[in-house]
Amino acid sequence: MKTRGASFFLQLAFTLIVCAFLIVPVLLSMLAGLTENYLVGIGSGLTLKWVANVWDNYRDTMFLSLGLAVACLACTLVIGVPAAYVLAKRQNMFTRAVEELLVMPVAVPGLATALALIVTYGALRGFRTSWTFILVGHVLFTLPFMVRSVLAVMSAIDLKTLEEGAASLGAGFRQRFFHIVLPNCRSGIVAGSLMVLTLSVGEFNMTWLLHTPLNKTLPVGLADAYASLRLEIGSAYTLVFFIMIVPLLLAMQAIATPRKPRPVRREDETP
Repeated sequence: MKTRGASFFLQLAFTLIVCAFLIVPVLLSMLAGLTENYLVGIGSGLTLKWVANVWDNYRDTMFLSLGLAVACLACTLVIGVPAAYVLAKRQNMFTRAVEELLVMPVAVPGLATALALIVTYGALRGFRTSWTFILVGHVLFTLPFMVRSVLAVMSAIDLKTLEEGAASLGAGFRQRFFHIVLPNCRSGIVAGSLMVLTLSVGEFNMTWLLHTPLNKTLPVGLADAYASLRLEIGSAYTLVFFIMIVPLLLAMQAIATPRKPRPVRREDETP
């Protein structure tokens, strides 16, 4: 049996320290939303009144954020996956330029993108005050992550050979795309979907300019909660956010996990 050297334990200790540095503040923040008085600590007693307060006053922002995230995911799937397919199939100067342009919304500050949208479409009152205006900003921001994730997988597999083999067996374009290309890009689509969901739910800079008093998203509501100078409310808001978003991410992971095919039993076999 191979013994583990000192380097392994040093790497393990470093990993645990980094994890603690990232996770402990989040846990303490959520715990603050369950204490009677954050300044006193757990000694002041545990309570759910801050969580109830958040649910009563801010639940609309949470449902709006989740709805926006799901709508954003649908848009990026419909636009991003075919775009990645075209970029993978046509490797030339034009497609490379398009790929670089897709990354521009990520490089440009969110406030600048939001200001550009307001200048361009601000005169359309019905559009400006609706949640779809925020959705456009979120799609612009998250689309590069979907395209890059799917494009990376498509570039790694021999897409041309797979399609030529399917075409030689009589498969049309629709059959090749939905039954050959998409199943082989499953991991990239799932990775892109997780990034799109989390980025859309947590996006603040762009949403801060695009939102209206009737269309507050979760991060904007969280900022308002912390601005109320009651840290327990802001922490309870964070706790409710985790309770809502974590099951969604776990459900996506479960759906994306390929199921093992059942073994086919021959007729002459005894049960």
